[in-house]
Amino acid sequence: MTAPLPPHDQHPPQPHTGAPPSRGADLRDGLVAALVVAVSGVLLGLLWFWLAPRVPLISDGSVVYLKDPEGEQSVAADGWFTLMALGFGALSAVAVYFWRRGGGVALAVALAVGGLLAALVAWRIGVWLGPTHDVAGHAKAVGAGKVFSGPLQLRATGSLLAWPVAAMAVYLLLTSLLTPRPAEPAPRWDGWSAPGETPPGQGTPPAAS
Repeated sequence: MTAPLPPHDQHPPQPHTGAPPSRGADLRDGLVAALVVAVSGVLLGLLWFWLAPRVPLISDGSVVYLKDPEGEQSVAADGWFTLMALGFGALSAVAVYFWRRGGGVALAVALAVGGLLAALVAWRIGVWLGPTHDVAGHAKAVGAGKVFSGPLQLRATGSLLAWPVAAMAVYLLLTSLLTPRPAEPAPRWDGWSAPGETPPGQGTPPAAS
């Protein structure tokens, strides 16, 4: 008596890999990431206000002048903002990647949107905390011949893109280097031949003589 042969369409059991995350969960994670990144722009604004060099001004009682006409304080303020925004963008990308490695496109978009909002928040906070923009009133308050600081400004508005660009670049780099590739599908089993062998009758036909 022989054991019944398995049917042709029977396949070996496949390991359960778990259900993929739902689209709703991806969107929720993206919204959380964008919000946290945007709020962290407050820290960049505080650091920019603290570290950016001031532009020294002086008044003769009627006209306000640059105390150092050849100074590069304005350019340095833009440079400080850009460099710190690049660093914050890279750090936010690393944090988001290791928080949710399988976030995919939703988290990448969240980093871009949140990074741009964070840069805008940092810019406005730095300007708000810096010296007043009423230069004439400030000069009148300190008196003629007294040096005072000009308003903190971001002249190169393209620096606002430093955070989202750095975040996207670092996130995509981490995804390509550290995210494991999907496994190859298991070979189909026809129920007759051993797994990996060519089923009977499906081999390469013999060459015609």
